[in-house]
Amino acid sequence: MKIISWNVNSVRARITNILDYIKQSDPDILLLQEIKTPDESFPYDEFKNIGYNSFVYGQKSYNGVAIISKVNVKNIDKHFINDELKHSRIITGEIEFKKKKIELINIYVPNGNPIETEKYEYKKRWLEKFISNIKNKFSKNSNLIIAGDFNIIPEEIDVYDFKRYENDALGKLEIRKKFRELINIGFNDVYRLRNKDKQEFTFWDYFAGSWEKNYGMRIDHFLLSNNLIEFVKSININTKPRSKIKPSDHTPIELQIN
Repeated sequence: MKIISWNVNSVRARITNILDYIKQSDPDILLLQEIKTPDESFPYDEFKNIGYNSFVYGQKSYNGVAIISKVNVKNIDKHFINDELKHSRIITGEIEFKKKKIELINIYVPNGNPIETEKYEYKKRWLEKFISNIKNKFSKNSNLIIAGDFNIIPEEIDVYDFKRYENDALGKLEIRKKFRELINIGFNDVYRLRNKDKQEFTFWDYFAGSWEKNYGMRIDHFLLSNNLIEFVKSININTKPRSKIKPSDHTPIELQIN
């Protein structure tokens, strides 16, 4: 089974690139973040025409997450946490894999910048709620896949110049500790597990030639509960979509489980 996570930075603006990518990569499930559209404006038909059902938790102009799938997804939940700002940031659903009931948790974590503002405090509170709810969920079903845009740089290797980001909402120590707290519940960061010393990125800003200079960071992740790691065949960061015309500033992560 191929599961892909991608912050598309507006599904409508990127629809041609997304459909081209799906035709080339043929995922079973595509987890989208930052779709930036309300549910009623989502391009359901474009996905349906190529064999995919869409489960959407949208919001006008900002945020928004969706599960696009050609396999059966049950028990869709748009209320995993009580978001104090009513942002559309998490959608979950259940799939069956090797007779296991696996819960997919598709997330778009708040950015949190600038750090001296309420945005940073909101990010910290959001992560605390999320971690608490994951602990509760894990106690009932330890077959979990958390994927999406975490807006967290886990380690120094995960950004082109860590010094620039150690006082940023993506790289501050207390935020990186939240990521580690999540891992310690019983998860693995699959990319880093399979690539101990490799430096690859999932995000390059639109400004100052970041893509051309490879001034990037790895802030999009797949976390799998420990008992699912044996099923991982591969994980890959596919940078080709980032080089397209009118690209998202993020690129897809591709997980294959067998």
